[in-house]
Amino acid sequence: MAALTAVRSSSRLLTGFNAAYRSLIPGSGLAGASVRPRLPLQPRWYAVSHLSVQERIENKRKAALVGGGQTRIEAQHKRGKLTARERVELLLDSGTFVEYDTFVEHRCSDFGMEADQNKFPGDSVVTGQGRINGRLVYVFSQDFTVFGGSLSGAHAQKICKIMDQALLVGAPVIGLNDSGGARIQEGVESLAGYADIFLRNVMASGVVPQISLIMGPCAGGAVYSPALTDFTFMVKDTSYLFITGPDVVKSVTNEDVTQEELGGAKTHTAVSGVAHRAFENDIDALLNLREFFNFLPLSNKDSAPVIECQDPSERLVPGLDTIVPFENTKAYDMLDIVRGIVDEREFFEIMPNYAKNIVVGFARMNGRTVGIVGNQPKVASGCLDINSSVKGARFVRFCDAFNIPIITFVDVPGFLPGTAQEYGGIIRHGAKLLFAFAEATVPKITVITRKAYGGAYDVMSSKHLRGDVNYAWPSAEVAVMGAKGAVQIIFRGKENQAEAEAEYVEKFANPFPAAVRGFVDDIIQPSTTRMRICRDLEVLASKQQKNPWKKHANIPL
Repeated sequence: MAALTAVRSSSRLLTGFNAAYRSLIPGSGLAGASVRPRLPLQPRWYAVSHLSVQERIENKRKAALVGGGQTRIEAQHKRGKLTARERVELLLDSGTFVEYDTFVEHRCSDFGMEADQNKFPGDSVVTGQGRINGRLVYVFSQDFTVFGGSLSGAHAQKICKIMDQALLVGAPVIGLNDSGGARIQEGVESLAGYADIFLRNVMASGVVPQISLIMGPCAGGAVYSPALTDFTFMVKDTSYLFITGPDVVKSVTNEDVTQEELGGAKTHTAVSGVAHRAFENDIDALLNLREFFNFLPLSNKDSAPVIECQDPSERLVPGLDTIVPFENTKAYDMLDIVRGIVDEREFFEIMPNYAKNIVVGFARMNGRTVGIVGNQPKVASGCLDINSSVKGARFVRFCDAFNIPIITFVDVPGFLPGTAQEYGGIIRHGAKLLFAFAEATVPKITVITRKAYGGAYDVMSSKHLRGDVNYAWPSAEVAVMGAKGAVQIIFRGKENQAEAEAEYVEKFANPFPAAVRGFVDDIIQPSTTRMRICRDLEVLASKQQKNPWKKHANIPL
């Protein structure tokens, strides 16, 4: 009965609406008068409107393609730089780029910004997704021809959108930075945009790889987004990274410094360690970035990439049998060992000009991506210091986050002594490398080529830090310290120091003390190292290891 009452009520209401509607039709007269038949709507009106909208769409797209206009594009080329869209096209596989938010414009209405000539479709950044060698990647490329690539609220919104989607589907993010900084006309909205991006950088850390390529200026708060990403690359002579520019430095500290000296590629790849590598020009940088991308998994849920390998895994490397000098004070190049062992001698070194006493980078073993860490005897005898510890720790943690096996080559006489290191906090910084190796759960293979002295032996992925396979070459020396220093302490004030030193060498300056205790799994012929590592990686591919649950660890930062 209640349902029937509701139906009747609805019927009366509908009848009332119909009567009211008829009264609004021209010529219908009062209620009850005859109603003229409604004329059919003209389809031609819709066609005209449709064409008008279509034309506007095409015009907006064309405007977006030229950014700030042909004059500014030519100025960009004169500086030896590509435009934002040219960079994207060169980075990605041909025809794979799918652009997002082409029609987005800034929303600022202050200082004349609302004028049509100050509105550019897409604003000052090009965003979207595409493929590199068939693998998905999200990209943003800042457009210096539009307001100097400055960051507006709309600009930040576009970047945040692709970062959110990259996290959603599990794909890397590459940022091509070329920006004058915050858009001053937008004030705090621009600052809020930076914070939104920073938050996403942090949330994506360890989930998907993040790469920054600095291809122009990057100043002020803008520098913290590249600093939060996994890898930062620069272009020589055209890219700059600094918190405050030369003019501000001059006014505050009275220092005269150029842009290049303050924040150029050489400064950040060799002195500060902010950037991981520098390239000659835009084209060189983008092509190298394509190569580098091939080493990385798409996300932390993927295994290390594996490609078809033409280099036999059973290949012997006879040159390694004689590479370590008989005298343990003579240097050799650890890169010769690394290149001799990896597939096709291809090694993509990270931070090659910073903290040269340690070598880190990516290579492949039997087609599988691996991370390489090795002491460099050519520089400071391979001692660990503050910078090398930080460099190594950051790299090891990246490999562990993204399931990349770590191969460590050890020739380390200890931590670098001196007041500069102690005052600089070598204890705290050295602990970072120890922490990184200890917490890593990926496959870890270690080869001691010569010296492994003191605490540095422990730090360099030793068996005690859950190393999976630890090898020693016949030239290896695992001891608390070098023979000469040890003898001076043990036999202080006694005669026959030379005999005592020879006795110490016989007992400790060889791989046997570690081998008999199981601290190394085998003493191997150097020429068989590649074969051994390839076999071990195949076995360890199914390794599963977890650390105790925690919100997060408290690494000594």
